Amino acid sequence: MTHRRAVWLMVLVTLLWSIAGVVARHLEAAAGFEVNFWRSAFNALALLAALRWLRGAAVWSALRQAPRVVWVSGLCWAVMFTAFMLAITLTTVAMVLVTMAIGPMVTALFARIFLKQRLPARTWAAIVVAALGIAWMFGGGAGNGSLLGALVACAVPVAAAVNWTLLQKIGRATEEGPDMLLAVLIGALLSALCTLPLAWPWQATAHDLGLLALLGVVQLAIPCLLVVTLARVLPAPEVALLALLEVIFGVAWAWLWAGETPSTSVLAGGALVLAALVGNEALAMRRRHADGVAAVRSQA
Repeated sequence: MTHRRAVWLMVLVTLLWSIAGVVARHLEAAAGFEVNFWRSAFNALALLAALRWLRGAAVWSALRQAPRVVWVSGLCWAVMFTAFMLAITLTTVAMVLVTMAIGPMVTALFARIFLKQRLPARTWAAIVVAALGIAWMFGGGAGNGSLLGALVACAVPVAAAVNWTLLQKIGRATEEGPDMLLAVLIGALLSALCTLPLAWPWQATAHDLGLLALLGVVQLAIPCLLVVTLARVLPAPEVALLALLEVIFGVAWAWLWAGETPSTSVLAGGALVLAALVGNEALAMRRRHADGVAAVRSQA
């Protein structure tokens, strides 16, 4: 897979992730942990069906024999699936999103420490500019959130950073490494099981279950399977940086289909994030082109 194709697929991943907010706006009765339970349960069913199609009938035996690294990644997925919902119940959405904006910085730090990966100055600059853009978008209402909610929200970018770094390390080590797609299934199962006791009493209507099934399959299962593959191609900090597009797309969905008109600060901050992402990718493409030309000249 080429770098350019991987980038475009990562954009598709963030587009699918971003529909959660606007779909949740149309739920009739389900709320809180019940939303997370049903979303994770449908996610697990979709992943099980996909893995049976991809790997055959030995999915459960493969799950039992999975090495420790797969379970560690699965735990990261479970934290990512559930911590966001828990944080939302404790603080404002703005506080959660501002907190999650530290994701690229944490991922870059982990990649530097554990992968010995030296990031170019353009990537560090893009990370900082994107974080400022996110803060600009949501900083106006962030001050009303609680510290506990922010601490819980920190679990999302930290777990994601561990996961992206782990996936990239495995991808570097061998082409025939452990089946990390199983980790997504483990995460979905753990998320559903952990939130099941907190989901009672169930209040979801048939309409709600249809929307939650959509979230489980389209918003979680498909993009999460894709990102496992992409994390082996793209540098971990770049995955985390591109993932910030989820915030931009989420605002756009809410604007178009939930009647939430974004403020001037949201538009300005979003433009700053997009500029950082586009600038980083443009400079990266220019550098790869220059390296390719230099390589051809050296062989001539």
